[in-house]
Amino acid sequence: MTRTVTVSDQNGTEALAGKLAALAKPGDVILMHGTLGMGKSAFCRAYIRALANNPHEEVPSPTFTLVQIYELDPIPVWHFDLYRLSDPEEIHELDIEDAFADGVSLIEWPDRLEYLTPENRLDIHIEPGSTIDARVFQLLPHGADWQKRIENLDEVTS
Repeated sequence: MTRTVTVSDQNGTEALAGKLAALAKPGDVILMHGTLGMGKSAFCRAYIRALANNPHEEVPSPTFTLVQIYELDPIPVWHFDLYRLSDPEEIHELDIEDAFADGVSLIEWPDRLEYLTPENRLDIHIEPGSTIDARVFQLLPHGADWQKRIENLDEVTS
């Protein structure tokens, strides 16, 4: 079941990210889809800050490093930006299997994963909303656990 969440601005994006971070479990994989400028990095930054319980946590974009790792308590977060990769084999060099096993993986440009895309995951598609700052988030759960968490999203306070 796809879940649609519409937000009017950056604060709405941060609130949604906070709600999803409150549901985080080791082994979570969240794939961020959207064109340049849709807010994939902003969502990931807000998610990491919410999980760290620190609104001032420094969260640089992994555009050039390809991955940033945050050793948060209780769950480490691996933030991947795969935009610059041309071959899925390059992903192994980023230790993505460790991320999939032990932490939360936030992955921008997940189309680069190809055959490495995990079956149990949450796909988030971000599209423009009705105003310049608004966004529409399509949450597509893959796996029964994700489905249950998405169904109960409204009950979560970020």
